[in-house]
Amino acid sequence: MVPVILGLSFILFSIMELTPGDPARAMLGEYAPQEEVEQLREQMGLNDPFFVRYWRYVWNALHGDFGVSYRTNIPTVTEIKNRFPATLKIAFFAVLIAVILGIPVGIISAVKQYSAIDISSMVSALLFTSIPPFWLGLLMILLFSVKLHILPAVGSETWKHFIMPAIAMAAAQMATLVRMTRSTMLEVIRQDYIRTAKAKGAAPARVIFIHSLQNALLPVVTAVGISFSNLLGGALIIENVFGISGLGTLMVESVTGKDSPMLISSVLFAALVGGFVNLGVDLLYTFIDPRVKSQYLKRGAK
Repeated sequence: MVPVILGLSFILFSIMELTPGDPARAMLGEYAPQEEVEQLREQMGLNDPFFVRYWRYVWNALHGDFGVSYRTNIPTVTEIKNRFPATLKIAFFAVLIAVILGIPVGIISAVKQYSAIDISSMVSALLFTSIPPFWLGLLMILLFSVKLHILPAVGSETWKHFIMPAIAMAAAQMATLVRMTRSTMLEVIRQDYIRTAKAKGAAPARVIFIHSLQNALLPVVTAVGISFSNLLGGALIIENVFGISGLGTLMVESVTGKDSPMLISSVLFAALVGGFVNLGVDLLYTFIDPRVKSQYLKRGAK
């Protein structure tokens, strides 16, 4: 993760350097005297060369100082700590909905291949994959908030505020899990050891959930981990649609305000969380498939 974080920080720093605008001017206002702007730029170190400023940021970050927001004059870590829980709730509930609905439907589609259930689930998966989350969110606001008055349209005060954002984000992820689970299950149930288990008289439920599903879960778990990482970084559109003050809206505000420390810190934080999620998925492989664990034990013994 270290090279990825360093490379990402350099790319973000370069992009913000090329972005039009002056942070000092944005902080002091449009009509501030140029002398005050230049004085503030000197205090902030904005007149130093690019690589000097980048190395200073990396050095301070290694010591736990990720800078102060240009807009609010609040440490970036504090602002992220206040905003991240809302984004985490959306991503967690979206992944939970996608897993609860996607994996069972994928299993049924594989077991009942080419049946009416299989065809309808695949058509539905294709439909949900094609629907943009923000458009689905707007439709749900019109139906459940404007017409039926069941759910709140904007905000993040109660658990009800996260129902529609989570569903909007979960739709495409659920469709992906349905297709992934179906394809991996179809590969597994055609293996010789599955036919042997059936020939020995194993119960159908045992064949599906013990022999088949356990060996088909590795690609599905990988897809779940990738989906969770993508949801953390891609929730900014949904957060703007539902008026949720999360990490995504913080990134948008940082871009529009040319708030380089805040943008870099928030993106790096999302990347770091995604890296730990992928690490957790890799560790989870050893519990799902004993063959993975045995390979590591053999390498350690050598």
